[in-house]
Amino acid sequence: MNHADIADPGAVPPDAAVPRKPSVALALGAGGAKGLAHIGVIEEIVAQGFRITAIAGTSMGALIGGVYAMGKLDVYRDWVTTLARLDVFKLLDWTFSGGGLIKGERIIGTLREMIGDVCIEELPLAFTAVATDLDREREVWLTRGSLFDAIRASISIPTVFRPHTVDGRRLLDGALLNPVPVTPLIRDPADFLFAVSMDGPAQMAAPEAIEQDDPDDRSYRHRLGEFFGRLLPHSEGKPREPGAWDLLNQSMDLMQANLSRLRLAAYEPDLLIQLPRNVSTIYEFYRARELIERGRLQTREALAHWSKSASPVQQP
Repeated sequence: MNHADIADPGAVPPDAAVPRKPSVALALGAGGAKGLAHIGVIEEIVAQGFRITAIAGTSMGALIGGVYAMGKLDVYRDWVTTLARLDVFKLLDWTFSGGGLIKGERIIGTLREMIGDVCIEELPLAFTAVATDLDREREVWLTRGSLFDAIRASISIPTVFRPHTVDGRRLLDGALLNPVPVTPLIRDPADFLFAVSMDGPAQMAAPEAIEQDDPDDRSYRHRLGEFFGRLLPHSEGKPREPGAWDLLNQSMDLMQANLSRLRLAAYEPDLLIQLPRNVSTIYEFYRARELIERGRLQTREALAHWSKSASPVQQP
């Protein structure tokens, strides 16, 4: 008998179809440090057998989405999870001109050096960074040119970061008009459209969590709040509590949460993954490990409760 005639029971027949992973177009919302949860979200989506084929991101969502599209998410994750409070401060290049308290050049320069840069159109998946054109008062979808120019524009939180100029346009944070950018993805031929929002309902802290609150963490937040409070206008002779910075932070969270709800009601994704808007403040990047894990667990829970009644549309 010819050995070639003996079938290998472990072999896959040449005409056997390999199961195709369902494809996902992923919208990643804004949220400052809260957006670090996007790392855990992406890792859990991939771990559960989905294939991400398109990403649209606003602000921190643009940063995490762009880094993932480059294939460098693990590099960024390993770096950001080592950041301590002082390391975060060292990345801030303060300024008192140009329309923002932080230039943003040091942060972007660090990321370019660590991760590299690429033209968006050369990425292996479709990517859109959402920004706001300050002068034309409209939403801008950045789909060409330098990836980190697009990211820098999308993260330009008003009064915090200087506006970033791209092709003669002064661009600000995309969250001003589109905090959860589903719209750039509605024509994408993916099986499913997932959206991740950092503007979910606030959660009350458990009593034991309050008791175990780190005194150093409270001191850090207090010092940072007082620093910004001195820079922001306030009325003399009136109580400064909750503080100018705290008030600005809460107000922006509230406005963004309401705009997110309106946007998502108009363009409903197949699956919405939400994190509480008070899961962290916008500057607590030193909590990266905790926030990444929170994103992973929230995604696992959302997928577990997601209706599987709609099967993926089979692409030819």
